[in-house]
Amino acid sequence: MPHTTAHLLASFAEKLLGGPLPVGLRTWDGTRAGPSDAPTVVLRNRRALRRLLYAPGELGLARAYVTGDLDVEGDLADGFRRIWALTRAGELSRVKLGPREWAEAVRLAARLGVAGLPPKPPAEEARLSGKLHSLLRDRSAIAHHYDLGNAFYQLLLDESMAYSSAYFTSESQSLEQAQHDKLELICRKLGLRPGMRLLDVGCGWGSLLVHAAKHHGVEAVGITLSAEQLQHVRGRLAQHDLADRVEVRRQDYRELTDAPFDAVASIEMGEHVGEVNYPAYAATLQRMVKPGGRVLLQQMSRGNVAPGGGAFIERYIAPDMTMRPVGRTADHLETAGLEVRDVHALREHYVWTVRAWAATLEENWADVVALVGETGARVWRLYLVGGALAFEENRMGVDQILAVRPDRHGRSGLPATREW
Repeated sequence: MPHTTAHLLASFAEKLLGGPLPVGLRTWDGTRAGPSDAPTVVLRNRRALRRLLYAPGELGLARAYVTGDLDVEGDLADGFRRIWALTRAGELSRVKLGPREWAEAVRLAARLGVAGLPPKPPAEEARLSGKLHSLLRDRSAIAHHYDLGNAFYQLLLDESMAYSSAYFTSESQSLEQAQHDKLELICRKLGLRPGMRLLDVGCGWGSLLVHAAKHHGVEAVGITLSAEQLQHVRGRLAQHDLADRVEVRRQDYRELTDAPFDAVASIEMGEHVGEVNYPAYAATLQRMVKPGGRVLLQQMSRGNVAPGGGAFIERYIAPDMTMRPVGRTADHLETAGLEVRDVHALREHYVWTVRAWAATLEENWADVVALVGETGARVWRLYLVGGALAFEENRMGVDQILAVRPDRHGRSGLPATREW
């Protein structure tokens, strides 16, 4: 085998993997190794390798990619598929850098002129402080992701500004229609009628608040920790002449003191609560709904592997997030006094949703870069491509969970059939 930079690195990687590279590899000196019919990982400079040396695995790869030190030629999603295929087959789980491997890695780094101080992490990484899931830290975690700017999210999302899995009646359906159908499905599951009071815990940019008030005649309260979202929702309420029937607050779920509502929704907000605080969150949902009232959660899930989402998501996208198996969430709700009546898996729908967002990102790449910078845009490209594949390959899921607070006689008040 030639002793080029690419071949030296490929040989070391294949020794760790116990088999051939699933992708091609090209280094800063123009040399190449690996399969020619696969996407090619491009190490543009020695700093890329230094990032991998000091943070082996997902975090080092992410840092190298978002800074542009590492790039991928060809289909990024296909590259991910090939690498994750090794995970499913068990090869990556057997990769261990013991003392011998570390010594070899250091010698190789010295030979290639890679040795040096660890590169500074990108500014886009979250740097939170304080007690985990304290009020102040949770507000900072939400701000890191959701206060990126309303202009960015307006560019990425459809007109409803729904930032959660849509509900597709066909794969060819438009994202805008699928988000409308998702909001309508939630309202029907909650049994909303004119004059009812709805609470939306983690209301985002107000998609459910506006839909429920306009199409189902409810009065509503929405809470969010994001200052940007609060500003946007208030503008939407004024635009739709709903300010007299819908209230939005910058408030934590732990600060709710309202009288019980007829119905409560929380759409992809429970992931931010944390495992330790989830019982208090579930108890809040139970307390805020009247006896006989319904609670609808839409929430992402995953198994016990990387329950927070993995190093990349936790550093760049949603710090402190927790995803658990859907059964554990159901246990929390039932322990809080809610009766779980229906669990509706929407995993495939999130594949189509995220692919639509990713296509929008690429179509508007220049505008995205202008808003969040090249590094920020690459963060989102990595996030969306990886997210779509995680749902596609059943490493992540998303479910709508319908629960009810039984009345004092234990009755749910729900119909015996799925009337929605």
